[in-house]
Amino acid sequence: MVLQNNFTDLAAFTTSYLNLSPVMNIRFAGLLLHTLVTALLLAAFPALSQSASQKQPNIIVFLVDDMGWQDTSVPFWDKPTDFNRRHHTPNMERLAREGVRFTNAYATPVCTPTRVSLITGVNAAHHRVTHWTSPDQDKNTDYEDATLQPVDWNINGFSPEPGVAHTFHGTALPAVLKQNGYYTVHSGKAHFGSTGTPGAEPLNIGFDVNIAGSSIGHPASYSGKAHYDSPANGKPNRNAVPGLEAYHGTDTFLSDAITIEALKAIEKPVNEQKPFFLYLAHYAVHVPLTADPRFLDKYLQTGLDSTEAKYAALVEGMDKSLGDVLNYLDDKNIAGNTVVMFMSDNGGLSLSPARGGRAWTHNLPLKAGKGSVYEGGIREPMLVRWPGVVKPGSVAEQYVIIEDFFPTILDMAGIRNAKTVQPIDGKTFLPILKNPALRDYRRGLVWHHPNRWIPAEGPEIHYASAFRQGDWKLVYDYRQAKLELYNLRQDIGEEHDLAAKNPAKVKELAALLTRQLKTWDAQWPVFKASGKKVPFPDELAL
Repeated sequence: MVLQNNFTDLAAFTTSYLNLSPVMNIRFAGLLLHTLVTALLLAAFPALSQSASQKQPNIIVFLVDDMGWQDTSVPFWDKPTDFNRRHHTPNMERLAREGVRFTNAYATPVCTPTRVSLITGVNAAHHRVTHWTSPDQDKNTDYEDATLQPVDWNINGFSPEPGVAHTFHGTALPAVLKQNGYYTVHSGKAHFGSTGTPGAEPLNIGFDVNIAGSSIGHPASYSGKAHYDSPANGKPNRNAVPGLEAYHGTDTFLSDAITIEALKAIEKPVNEQKPFFLYLAHYAVHVPLTADPRFLDKYLQTGLDSTEAKYAALVEGMDKSLGDVLNYLDDKNIAGNTVVMFMSDNGGLSLSPARGGRAWTHNLPLKAGKGSVYEGGIREPMLVRWPGVVKPGSVAEQYVIIEDFFPTILDMAGIRNAKTVQPIDGKTFLPILKNPALRDYRRGLVWHHPNRWIPAEGPEIHYASAFRQGDWKLVYDYRQAKLELYNLRQDIGEEHDLAAKNPAKVKELAALLTRQLKTWDAQWPVFKASGKKVPFPDELAL
């Protein structure tokens, strides 16, 4: 046989050239033959080479709700601020030391569009889930506007199945990962679709396990004693968090309950040495401001009023969850092969007294907050740790957006040419993780929010779109038929509108924004008085 002949030749080689004993030369020849055969097999079958030398990483997406850019002790600007010094988030600090900090990371103005973009890789203007979805099916959550008619957006959210009214049909990220060997766990807030639609249930979109995820957008309470509920007239609140009955009547804060259950769920793939995808989506730090009693007093003692102290305690409780996750990875000795990605779904909620509310998040120097296409509504804290790939303590200034998570996670998992129903708008930022100094100033980012988020007037600008390319950002206020231009490197607070001084740049960006919105067939508002469509940006910039 060929192998026997090869073995005889190898034995002769070891005898004549290495002067080994007959017994030793047989053993050496066997080892050498095994090595050569293995090398030949790996060369012939590259897939074997990849599986043998590169294990798929575990991937954790740690998503926070309504957390502003400044609501952390980690600075995401070029310097720390008083607001950074107000908060205590030691585990975010650890993640920043051990990973890369993104200083130009973006989501959408409100929550559901961000979540749909993350799991589909599609921009909100394209998937048309441009506003938050109600638990009630077929309910438009837009407030009435005196100037513009409501647009026909996908009010029921995302659907993994075709033909569901007012939904965006697509292939979800967890489904792709599951098809490629990942064990997939959802824990916390889902809010992908309205009650009764397929997208409302995380198990329908590719998750093996669903913990506490449903159609609700915020909890009724964070208190285990209150059963994560706030009943009225003896009836449960529709925003009561489901599936956590084991913690009812206990002191377990909601942020802890979903973390404990998430870590229990990934025991299975860890024990089976199977890669896992954990989507740990916190209800925190969304209202209601249920104070986390473990951290409240320290903030009251600093002089913060009760509202701001409650919020700061809620933030620190979320950070404790992050620490629990990082400690678990260390204890199981799997941190070295686990990617941890931290992100928020929209800017901090900042309701000024003039609008009937009060601020407990402070987005300054950014303008406005949740519900806005200004920086305060869309710029987010983002951190990524991947040992051996990401340089510890690095900073990435390149701008990225939430739909980029989809192709990036598939890249991390080594999944090429995934088949999806939808075209992918996002762009992988894996090259940036490997080299944070990379820059792409030609890329254009689009935000499209043709909706009215709250009834009161404020700095948010109801019905607006925006476009960023390089340091330049164009904002289009539909109701005022006004284009604004800002240079974010020089004016991060968007205080100085440069449109009048730079008409050529306005025209250039307006053309790019219009082209993309038309390519995606983005829904477009109509004036109530005339019944005519609002002009496209390039029609104003002529």
